[in-house]
Amino acid sequence: MTTSPFRVALHPAAADIDENGHVNNIVYVKWLQEVATAHWAAVAPAEAQARYLWVISRQEIDYRAASFAGETLWAETWGENPKGARFDRCTTISGQDGSLRVEARTTWVIMDRELKRPARLRPELVALFLRD
Repeated sequence: MTTSPFRVALHPAAADIDENGHVNNIVYVKWLQEVATAHWAAVAPAEAQARYLWVISRQEIDYRAASFAGETLWAETWGENPKGARFDRCTTISGQDGSLRVEARTTWVIMDRELKRPARLRPELVALFLRD
């Protein structure tokens, strides 16, 4: 089973703008985490959310174009390359016109909350994140 990318709107505010007049890089990092968290909350069963949490082990971000306050941006995210306790989360952030602003690949590790150690990804959880 695969799903469509999870999509969420982002709205840069004045506080997100840096001295160069565009969205600050750290804001994109924050958005990547928020989009991933929203995706997990939207699709994972309650028992999985109670049992597991996610941590980042690696993140690569390519900044393609500037974004500005007042714009509506769209973030799309999906999973790839599941292996053991890890999978890569791909995320793009685009402008309303479809112009690519950011591409990111984040390696996430699923952790057992109680044991505080990585847990093997179950196939039914993997299926929630893979793209069509």
